Amino acid sequence: MAFSSSMRGGRRRKFKSEINVVPYIDVMLVLLIIFMAVPANEAPSVVNLPRAEKSALPPDTYIQISIEPGNKLSIGVHGKVKVAPDEVADRSALLQRLRALHEEHPDFPVLIAGDRDSKYDDVIQLISEAKKMGINRVGLATQ
Repeated sequence: MAFSSSMRGGRRRKFKSEINVVPYIDVMLVLLIIFMAVPANEAPSVVNLPRAEKSALPPDTYIQISIEPGNKLSIGVHGKVKVAPDEVADRSALLQRLRALHEEHPDFPVLIAGDRDSKYDDVIQLISEAKKMGINRVGLATQ
């Protein structure tokens, strides 16, 4: 008895040439949800500086260094003990005067009053130099 080709399952399967896109859609939806849930950064070019409140007990007497536009520097003692501010010619003279005032009044904090038009680098350098001299309390004056 001979079997015919139709009984043996002579049909041949056709291969699908389609791409199943359902998994790709699932992945894209998950990524969309992640990007929507993660908050976007604020403008990266904006610098958010920390806010400072007035201290509860401001110092009674302190050494004040003033930086005015055009690199005009002055230093003096303010408060209970009053030493009139001296205008100094350059940074080295200012640092010598600061060292002398610090030796005379070692427990006085230093307050740097930098004009808003002065360079930020000048203020930071003064803070650094004061710290190198051993002055632990260095602050910035604000309005």
